[in-house]
Amino acid sequence: MPHIPDHPSARKRHRQSLKRQARNRAIKTRVRTAAKNAQEAIGGSDPQAAAAALRQAMKVLNKAATKGALRKNTASRKIARLSRQLHKAHHGQAAPAAQPSA
Repeated sequence: MPHIPDHPSARKRHRQSLKRQARNRAIKTRVRTAAKNAQEAIGGSDPQAAAAALRQAMKVLNKAATKGALRKNTASRKIARLSRQLHKAHHGQAAPAAQPSA
């Protein structure tokens, strides 16, 4: 059985924590959905759609870090990993043809 606060200030802190928990849960759900959508778009064949999905994921991740639901370094790491996936999947295709032969 969960602890039920008995002091007025403890009741208020409990209400505040429940509100923050709900807000953070919603933000983190949004982050996971945006990251998943970006990964699916990166796995697809349309580079423009992948870039747009990455921009949307970056926006959501940065906003989550600004609001305090995620740490700044965590958001940066996730953005870097998604960016690396995008460049590996869609920008590496033209690179081998541009290299001069020995």
